[in-house]
Amino acid sequence: MLEFKTIEDVCNAFDQVGCCSFATLDGKGGVESRIAHFFAWDEEGLYLRTMTVKPFYRQLKEGGVVTACGERTDAPCQWDDDNLPHFQPGYMVRVTGDVRELSQAEVDAKAAESPLFNVAVYDIKKYPETRVFVLHRGHAELYDYDFNMVHRDHKLLRARTAFGGAEVEQAGLSIDPDLCIACGSCAEACTHKAIVPGDAYSILGERCDECGNCYHVCPAGAVIGKGIA
Repeated sequence: MLEFKTIEDVCNAFDQVGCCSFATLDGKGGVESRIAHFFAWDEEGLYLRTMTVKPFYRQLKEGGVVTACGERTDAPCQWDDDNLPHFQPGYMVRVTGDVRELSQAEVDAKAAESPLFNVAVYDIKKYPETRVFVLHRGHAELYDYDFNMVHRDHKLLRARTAFGGAEVEQAGLSIDPDLCIACGSCAEACTHKAIVPGDAYSILGERCDECGNCYHVCPAGAVIGKGIA
């Protein structure tokens, strides 16, 4: 599994994917997406660029937020005779957060310090309406999957990180130890080997797919599902 703790780690994960899907609020109560990529990173965030004449620019300026995601795998999904998928090992990565536009002076200063900004300088000269944005505050997740357990004895490894003052919501469902009766129903239902037996059972968040099987079968209502009041 890739390291996934710093902004550099997040950028490296996206680099290995290549071009990804970026979504923004469209200002009309909906969302729009397009293929783009991050071209640079530093301790202040992740950098992307667009042109002022595009809806992407307006949506970044007015909405102030963006989310990006992508997937990398060494082989495509294969389908069996029953039309069921067989995924090869790979990972998905996503990041969501707040963006702001950089001034030309900021771009020039960063270009003087890092060759990663050369492409932005080149594009601004060639396409003068090019503008640079930084995703300066956000949270990200790496979802490393091996559903057929080719390389390990469990299906998932999830890692989350945050930067710019954002907080991380830990992956996985959880079990209320005061309600758990240690019947083992959740462990039997879990296909991701994420349940840990004990006087009160618990869930390994980094292995949990949040599929809801444990929530579905728990007779004591001890499993805490996300988004459930």
